[in-house]
Amino acid sequence: MGAFVKLLDLLLFVYFLLIAIVAPLFDGQVALPKHIFPPVLVDLKSWYTQQYGDYLVSEKPHFFVGLIWLELLFAWPLSVLSLYAIAAGKSWIKTTSLMYGVSTLTAMVAILSEMKNSERASDKLLMIYYPFLGFAILAILRGLLPHSGKSVSIGKRSVIGRKKRA
Repeated sequence: MGAFVKLLDLLLFVYFLLIAIVAPLFDGQVALPKHIFPPVLVDLKSWYTQQYGDYLVSEKPHFFVGLIWLELLFAWPLSVLSLYAIAAGKSWIKTTSLMYGVSTLTAMVAILSEMKNSERASDKLLMIYYPFLGFAILAILRGLLPHSGKSVSIGKRSVIGRKKRA
């Protein structure tokens, strides 16, 4: 079980790192004024919208903007905290991961339901969104698994993993 938890932590670390960067710079463009972002990021969002036909990002329906605000104000800070928790081997990774996973799973069900029922989303676009659903499930799973005694801490050894010397 310990090796599985470490592998899961590694996968989630890479995912949370991606979210920590992408959420404010890319997703933030849906909810925040366009002029506060550098032109290169605005151009990247325009390219993505045209390339993948992401009508939610281009049309900005109210429910989607609300979910983006949820991501920016709730899920994004949790992803940053989870990065720290994994890197430092903190036991509260279970809590932040579970909270992030449930929030993201709920949002992804709403988004994917809209896409599937509207029949406007291409398979190419759905393949962009499905991995977020998978990572949300992995985050929930991490929140339900026990904290391993020896962490994957990046840097110094975890306090739990040290042995006392007499």
